[in-house]
Amino acid sequence: MSGRLSMTRTAAATALLVLSVFASPAFAQEQPKAACGGDLSAFLDGVRSEAKAKGIPDTAIEAALAGARIDNKVLSRDRGQGVFRQTFLEFSKRTVSQARLDIGRNKMKEYAAVFAKAEADYGVPASVITAFWAMETDFGAVQGDFNTRDALVTLSHDCRRPELFRPQLIALMQMVQHGDLDPQANTGAWAGEIGQVQMLPEDIIAFGTDGNGDGHVNLKTSEEDVILTAARFIQSLGYTRGEPWIQEVTIPDNLPFEKSGLGGPLTAAEWFALGVQPRDGNTSFGHLKAAITLPQGRKGPAFMTYPNFGIYLEWNQSFIYTTSAAYFATRLAGAPTYQKGNPEPGLSSEEMKVLQEKLQALGHDVGKIDGILGGGTRVAIQKEQARLGMPADGWATAALLNAL
Repeated sequence: MSGRLSMTRTAAATALLVLSVFASPAFAQEQPKAACGGDLSAFLDGVRSEAKAKGIPDTAIEAALAGARIDNKVLSRDRGQGVFRQTFLEFSKRTVSQARLDIGRNKMKEYAAVFAKAEADYGVPASVITAFWAMETDFGAVQGDFNTRDALVTLSHDCRRPELFRPQLIALMQMVQHGDLDPQANTGAWAGEIGQVQMLPEDIIAFGTDGNGDGHVNLKTSEEDVILTAARFIQSLGYTRGEPWIQEVTIPDNLPFEKSGLGGPLTAAEWFALGVQPRDGNTSFGHLKAAITLPQGRKGPAFMTYPNFGIYLEWNQSFIYTTSAAYFATRLAGAPTYQKGNPEPGLSSEEMKVLQEKLQALGHDVGKIDGILGGGTRVAIQKEQARLGMPADGWATAALLNAL
């Protein structure tokens, strides 16, 4: 999944902080002119000034920027990002394969001591870490072949989102300073993510952990560093030790579906009282807030999502990706394959755009009219389904489109 983002997960979490830095008087003194575009040499001089102001030594700055260039392939990838159109059943079937499960379980055995330390220190179980490891790079097999320094120079110089990428370029210099990155040779994703779990330089600086005792953080080749760094990062996203993240359930036909969806108002115990039944029989977390998540409507797979599911949404904003990653982690922890059910056919991309236009005309905020069943569109669908007396499961169908 390298290079998957239109807004990186770190950028989404830190954009306001970054913007406040750019707006501060100290930054204004260092950068009196626009912090993007124009002559590359002049732009890099501005970056040098900012790096010096942050205490990065000249040797690291010059080593990091020597030979820096604009990579037009990065710009092409940034401009040409595809949209996510697969259903949960399609995507999860492809990503949660038996081969990946077998490799993941072997990795959990091979690095059992490291995983035990990760859980002891940060509260994150091996299955959660391993699922991200698999989803991001196939356990390090596909890490990206873009020069990381040039990718971040390109995206920082480009005026689309410099406030998101320029801090990553500064953090890359800190990695050079620490001896953790060779700017001439390091490769990764087009958007600057590095290593086997695809982390950005700022996150590596903040959460990087030396797991093999060599004095460095190397997320490209050191599995020990990968495991402990990922655990520390996941903890920072809000993971709570000892609590579940997702649980497959069966649901009754008369469930109040208007209460389903992320951010729902009920506890797990209240859902159980309404007839929701965990497939694993575990009802011990009834006190926790919980949501019923129906990625393909009430006739498809059904899950109970707990507060820890929020870390998946922090890692990646795609609902289908996050639900698949969370399900993957349960499989690694011993859960059976989900019951796929018999979901109603969804809409084509063009039909979805028509539906979004109708929802927007009714006053709903669905975001961009892109033919994607995203979070805003799901919420709007639920509201209209409830208004029309239909089961409000958030799934876009021809029946709803016709009713509107």
